[in-house]
Amino acid sequence: MYVVVMGCGRVGSALAAGLNRIGHEVAIIDRDPDAFRRLDPGFTGHRIVGMGFDRDVLLKAGIERAEAFAAVSSGDNSNIISARVARENFGVSRVVARIYDAKRAAVYERLGIPTVATVPWTTDRFLHHLTRESHTTKWRDPSGTVAVAELDLHEDWVGHQVTELEEHTGSRVAFLIRFGTGVLPDRRTMIQADDQVYVAAVSGTVAEAVALAATPPPADS
Repeated sequence: MYVVVMGCGRVGSALAAGLNRIGHEVAIIDRDPDAFRRLDPGFTGHRIVGMGFDRDVLLKAGIERAEAFAAVSSGDNSNIISARVARENFGVSRVVARIYDAKRAAVYERLGIPTVATVPWTTDRFLHHLTRESHTTKWRDPSGTVAVAELDLHEDWVGHQVTELEEHTGSRVAFLIRFGTGVLPDRRTMIQADDQVYVAAVSGTVAEAVALAATPPPADS
C-alpha cells in the first residue's frame, strides 16, 4: 500500500517508520526539513518538504496513487484541510486526521473524515494509569469520542438493575456476557453473579466509570 503521511513530528515519524517496517511504501511531508531527523535511520520512504495541504506538494508526494493518507501535524486546521483535499480532490479512500479539539472532531466525523481526538484519549490513559492497573479499553470509535470497556464490578452489584449501574457510573451498559452468551440488556435486566459487563462511555470518563463500578452501589439504591 502507498501511504502519504502529513507531519513528521513524534507521531508522524513513528507512524511512517512503522508502516515502512511492515512493507508499505511511504511518503512523509513536513514544512521543516530538520523534522526528518526523527525518522529511523533505516527509513526508505520519500521525504517531501512543504505544506501538507498544498496541491503541488501533495502531487510531489504521490497523492494521486496513494491508497491512504494520515494528517498528523500539530495543527487541527492543517490536518483537516489536508485530509479534505486528499479525500475530496484526489479521492484517497482511507483518510484519517488527528484533532485536538474533540468537538471539532465530531463535526468532521459527520463529514466523513475519520479523526483521532487526542485530548479525550490522553485523558483516559492518564486516569487509567493513575487509578487502575488492569483496565483496558476494548473498543474506541475512530474519532476517540466513545469507548467500550469491561467493568470489574464490586460483588454488591449482583441483584441490581443495569440502569442503577448506568446512573452510578455515568456510562451505558452496552452488553453482557452471561454463561458465555452475549446479552443485550433492557431497563429490567438484573446483574447476576459472574456477568461480564461492558459499558460504552464518552472518552475522558471511561477510567472514572471503571473505578466507580468497582465500588459498592449507593446505600439508597
